[in-house]
Amino acid sequence: MSRSRSTKRRSRVEIDRIKDAIEELLDSEQPMTCRQVFYRLVSQAVIGKTETEYKQTVIRLLGEMRREGRIPFRWIADNTRWMRKPRTWSSMESMLNYTQQTYRRAIWGDQDTYVEIWLEKDALSGVVYEITSQWDVPLMVTRGYPSLSFLYDAADAISDQDKPTYLYYFGDRDPSGIDIPRKVEESLREMAQDADITFEVVAVTEEQIDEMNLPTRPTKASDTRARTFKGESVEVDAIPPSELRKLVDACITGHINKAALKRTRLVEKAERESLQGVIRNWRGAA
Repeated sequence: MSRSRSTKRRSRVEIDRIKDAIEELLDSEQPMTCRQVFYRLVSQAVIGKTETEYKQTVIRLLGEMRREGRIPFRWIADNTRWMRKPRTWSSMESMLNYTQQTYRRAIWGDQDTYVEIWLEKDALSGVVYEITSQWDVPLMVTRGYPSLSFLYDAADAISDQDKPTYLYYFGDRDPSGIDIPRKVEESLREMAQDADITFEVVAVTEEQIDEMNLPTRPTKASDTRARTFKGESVEVDAIPPSELRKLVDACITGHINKAALKRTRLVEKAERESLQGVIRNWRGAA
């Protein structure tokens, strides 16, 4: 693939300045997806808002900088490719130690509500998972329009909770991006008719576009829903990662009963100590 004219004309000094901007950005805020790096650089007027800049400048330079060791590979999130392998251990003792160190008591069993975070793009799951995992909250990635089987399983899990359920959706603001949460909510309500569901689209909203000055992109004419859509499109990737994580955190913590959480943590601590006792007894008997 040939480079764009604007990229060809950049001098080594100009390329180094872009690399400096990338390093400074990621040093203060990571992990980020390649797309998020692109939007942040656009917002800072470091590069132009074109797909050529994304593919031939951002993607290329991020690849170079990781191979050079200038930025750690873990600073760039990519959840679209992963290894599938069952967890195994080298010994019974290693399994017991792992269990004792990683044991967590379920938070939401003692809470009055149930919460899920829904996300349109799998690539962003690595950006917000540190928040959802911290609070023991399911992260439901739709990858565009979710399958019927995915929705059925989600509805089944919601029905099993037998408590008010709050679902918070994060996705693009474009013709399909607006329609996806509508379809998700409609399907879940149909499949879990007895459940008490509150469904809210948290991002991207029109207010956020103005408040955060989010970069837009032309709406795809090939989208069959484009003729009824007004304005330019905005990807959820355009929201700065720190702001995205704050939004997710606020959705979750707004439902946390602190007294119940404290009791859960105390029981968890006692149970970890019990597991440590099991390990000591096992060692003594071995």
